[in-house]
Amino acid sequence: MSSSPRDTVVPLPPALPDGGLRVVALGGLGEVGRNMTVLETQGRLLVIDCGVLFPEDHHPGVDLILPDLEYLEDRIDRVEAIVLTHGHEDHIGAVPYLLRMKADIPLIGSQLTLALIEAKLREHRIKPYTLGVKEGQREKLGVFDLEFVAVNHSIPDALAVMVRTKAGSVLHTGDFKMDQLPLDGRLTDLRAFARLGEEGVDLFLTDSTNAEVPGFTTPERDIAPAIDTVFRGARRRVIVACFSSHVHRVQQVLDAAARNGRKVAMVGRSMVRNMGIAAELGYLYVPDGVLVDVKKLDDLPDDQVVLVCTGSQGEPMAALSRMANRDHRIDVGEGDTVLLASSLIPGNENAVYRVINGLMVLGATVVHKGNAKVHVSGHASAGELLYCYNIVKPKHVMPVHGEWRHLVANADLAVKTGVPRENVLVTMNGGVVDLVKGRARLVGEVPIGFIYVDGSSVGETTEALLKDRRILRDEGFITCIAVIDRATGKIAAGPEITARGFAEDQAVFDQVIPKVEQALAEATGNGVRDEHQLQQVMRRTIGGWVGGKLRRRPMIIPVVIEA
Repeated sequence: MSSSPRDTVVPLPPALPDGGLRVVALGGLGEVGRNMTVLETQGRLLVIDCGVLFPEDHHPGVDLILPDLEYLEDRIDRVEAIVLTHGHEDHIGAVPYLLRMKADIPLIGSQLTLALIEAKLREHRIKPYTLGVKEGQREKLGVFDLEFVAVNHSIPDALAVMVRTKAGSVLHTGDFKMDQLPLDGRLTDLRAFARLGEEGVDLFLTDSTNAEVPGFTTPERDIAPAIDTVFRGARRRVIVACFSSHVHRVQQVLDAAARNGRKVAMVGRSMVRNMGIAAELGYLYVPDGVLVDVKKLDDLPDDQVVLVCTGSQGEPMAALSRMANRDHRIDVGEGDTVLLASSLIPGNENAVYRVINGLMVLGATVVHKGNAKVHVSGHASAGELLYCYNIVKPKHVMPVHGEWRHLVANADLAVKTGVPRENVLVTMNGGVVDLVKGRARLVGEVPIGFIYVDGSSVGETTEALLKDRRILRDEGFITCIAVIDRATGKIAAGPEITARGFAEDQAVFDQVIPKVEQALAEATGNGVRDEHQLQQVMRRTIGGWVGGKLRRRPMIIPVVIEA
C-alpha cells in the first residue's frame, strides 16, 4: 500500500508526463473537513469540492480554516470548473474565497447544492456562473467528460461524479451512504456504480469517514421513534440542535412536531436561510400550521414549542452555545429538553460536552447520541464500502475524507476485496497521485498549510500568531519596563513589572526585580548598549525565574527606553 504519513520525507512531484492525469489533495485527508481535490490533465484543471474545516481549541480566535489555495494561484486561469458534490459546509464553505481569485469559474452541482452556495455567495457579493446537473446527466467540459450519479447522504441532492479523460477515469463518491429506506426515496444508484465498474474505473476516490464502523449505517427513518419519544416526554420546550444544512433531520423534527401538536421555530440566520431554500425548492415539506416565527413564541405555551437551531458541535457563536452561556434571547431553564441531533466531529468533543454541562446546570434535560438513538451517520460504514468495491472493481483506490485512521481502515477494506495493496494509495493533504498509462502512483507532495479566516482577515493569521494566543490564554502575560541612562548605561528608572493571568499576587514579582537589575547592570558594565540585546537579557532573566518559581511560561514583553 503506497502511503505518505507526515514523518516520511516525500519529494515534490515531477512534471506531469504527457497524456497523464494528476490528482492533488488540497484538503480532507487526515482531517474531517475542508474537502478539496484538484484533477489536472492536458494543461486543464477540475476542482472537486471546496470546503472549510471548523477550528478546534488550539485555534483561538479563528472562525474557519480553508484549504491551501496557493497551489491554484498561478493555475487559476486553467481551472475549467468547480464540481460540488453536495451542500455541506465542509464541501462548499470555501468556494467564496476561491472565487475571489477568479469570479467566473463555473460552479457545477445539483439544484439544492447550487441554491445553498448562491445564497452564501450573495453575502460575499459574488454572482457566480452555475450549471445545474442531475443524476444520470453527462457534461463535457473541455478535456473533462463528467457523469453524475445519485448518492444518498444526510442532505438531499448529493452526487458522485465520474470524470473521464484521455488519461483514464476517476470516480469520486463525495460523501455517501447506502440508506435503503431514505426519507426522500432517493437511493444511491448502485446500478450506475456497477455500469461504471464494467466500463472500467482507473481510480476510485471513496468516502472514509465510517470505514472503521462495521456493518451498515442505520437508516435515517429508524430514529423517528426516538425523536417521538423525546417530544412526548418533554414537559416544556424542545430545543433541537443540528447542522443548518441537515434537511432530513429537520424534516423529521417537523413531522414529529406535527404528530405531537407542537409548533416549530427556526433560530439562527443560517438555519432560517437554508431551510427556507429547501422548502422553496421542495426538498423540505412543512406541514400546515407547524412553522411559526421565533418572535411569536411568547404567545405559545412552552409545551407546544420546538426550536431548531445550530450549535450541535459546540461552536462558540452558535445559538445553542449562547443559550448555554445565557447570552441568547432564548432562556433555557428547568423542564426544557435539548436534543443534539448529530454526531461528534473529531476534535469537537470538549466543546460539545461543555455546552451539554452548561445546559444541564440550567436545569435542561439533554438528549444526545450517547444516551438515545437520535442520530444516524450520513456516511457509508465498512459493509457498504465493501459492497461498493465489489461492484465497482476499481483498478486503483485513493481513500478520501477522513483522519489517517479512517483512510487506513478504508484502504484495508479495498485490499480485502481484491485490490492489489500496491494499488491502494493512502496519502495526506498535499499528496499527488499521477495516473499514467493505466497506472496510478503517489509521486510526491505539494506544500500544504492552513489558511485561517480570522474576523475580516484571510490568510494573515499564522501559526506563530496562534502560538502567541495560546500562550496568552494558557500561561499569562508579563511586561517589564526599564529606563537606561544613555551616557552611563545605568538604570535610571524601573524595572517595573506588570503581570496578567497569574493567580499569584502582583507583589510576588518584586522578587525578580533585583535579579533583573543585576542582569542589566552586568550587561551594561560589559558595554552592551543595544536596546534589543538588553531586552533579551530582561526576557531571559524573568523567564528563568518565572519558570522555576511559578512553573509557568508566559509571554514576556521587555521594554528598554534610553533617556
